[in-house]
Amino acid sequence: MNKVSIACIAVILALVSISCRQITTFSVELPASELDIPFSINLDSLTSVPASSLSLWETTQGKVPIPFQVSETNPRRLHWIIRLQDGLTKRTYRLSKAAPEKFDSIKAVKRNGALVIRAGNKDLLGYQYETVYPPAGQDSSYKRSGFIHPLWAPNGQVLTRIQPPDHYHHYGIWNPWTRTLFEQDTVDFWNIRGRKGAVRFSKFVSQADGPVFAEYTALHEHVVFKKDNTEKIALNELQTVRVYHPGAGNNYYFVDITSKLSCASESPLLIIAYRYGGLGWRATEHWNRYNSEMLTSEGNTRDNTDNTRAKWIMVYGELPENDEGGMVILSHTSNYNHPEPLRVWDKNGNDGRGDMFINFAPTKNKDWLLEPGNTYTLRYRLVVFNGKMTKENAESAWSSFTSVSRNGF
Repeated sequence: MNKVSIACIAVILALVSISCRQITTFSVELPASELDIPFSINLDSLTSVPASSLSLWETTQGKVPIPFQVSETNPRRLHWIIRLQDGLTKRTYRLSKAAPEKFDSIKAVKRNGALVIRAGNKDLLGYQYETVYPPAGQDSSYKRSGFIHPLWAPNGQVLTRIQPPDHYHHYGIWNPWTRTLFEQDTVDFWNIRGRKGAVRFSKFVSQADGPVFAEYTALHEHVVFKKDNTEKIALNELQTVRVYHPGAGNNYYFVDITSKLSCASESPLLIIAYRYGGLGWRATEHWNRYNSEMLTSEGNTRDNTDNTRAKWIMVYGELPENDEGGMVILSHTSNYNHPEPLRVWDKNGNDGRGDMFINFAPTKNKDWLLEPGNTYTLRYRLVVFNGKMTKENAESAWSSFTSVSRNGF
C-alpha cells in the first residue's frame, strides 16, 4: 500500500469516529423571554450513555459548549440554562458521546449550622438546619430550624431578616400554616410562642452540586404539641431548594422552592382559612416605607396589594452600598388556589415604620384538606436581583417558569 492510500484511510476513519460520537441533534422552541431560562429534557429518550461520557453543544450560531447537569431520576433529566441571546426563540443543540467540557460549579457547603450555596466566591443562599434560639431573655419557644436565611442579592446584600423584635417568630423565608385542625385540636404552626405546634428540620434527603445548579431536599416535620405533653407529627414536608448558577455578567439569579406535603399519620390535616399562612418572607431591616415598594402581576402597589391575588409579586428598594435591588416571587399555576391570595404589610404596617413582610397565602380565603395517602405540591421561583427589574422582566420570567416546566420535553 502506498503513502497516498494510507493517508486517505486515515481521513475516512476520522470521519467515521466523529459520526459515531454524535448521538443526536435537537431544537428547542422557547417563549419570548427577557431573562435566561432554566430548561430540562428527558435524557433517557435520547440516549442511555452515562452522563460522564456526554457533552452538549449549542449549534444555533456556530458551535458553543454548554454547561449541563444530569439528575439521576427515573427517567434521567438533562438540565442547562438557556442564556438570553439576541431575542432568539429557537435554539439548536447537539448531544455527543465525548468527555464534557470543564465548567465552574455552584456548590453547597456546611457552615456554622447552615447549608450555604455558593457560586465562585459569592454566597447566594443559606439554609439553617440547626436550631436557632431567640435572643437572650426571650421565650425559648421562639426557637426554629428549617428556614432560609440569609438570602443574598447578587452584589452581596442580605435580603432576609430573622427574629425582629416586633415578631420573634419571623424567620427569613419560611412556610408554616397558621390555623389548622388535627385530631380535634386547633394547631398553630406559625405563632410558635403559643406552644401548640412547630416546624423543624429532621434530615437531609438529598443534595446535588454541579455547573447548572446546586440543590438540597430537606424533610421538615410539622409537629403538634398534644395536651397530654406528648408530640405527634401531623405533616411531613419534603422541601427542595434549587439555586441556579448566575450567568456571567447577570445581575440576577433564580431559586426554585418546591414543597411536597403529605400527612404523617392516618389522620388528615385541615388547613383552615386564615389571613396568613404558607410561604412568607420577612425582608431586610434596611427597607422602610420611604425606600421600598412592591408591584404585582395585576399592577397593584404597596398601597393596594393586601387581600388581592397575583401570579407574581416583586419587592424592591434601596440597598446598602448605594445600590438597589430586590426579589420577584413567582407562583406556579399548579399551586392550590392559584392565583394565590396575598398577605402583605402596607406602608403603615408595624406602627408606621413600613417594614416589609410578604406572604403567598393560598388558604387566606379557602380551607385546604390534606388527606392521608396523597401528596400536595407547592412550587415557587424566586428571581433575586440587583439594579432594576421591570414588570416585563417579571412577566416573562413567570411565563417561562410555568410554560417551560409544563411543556419541557
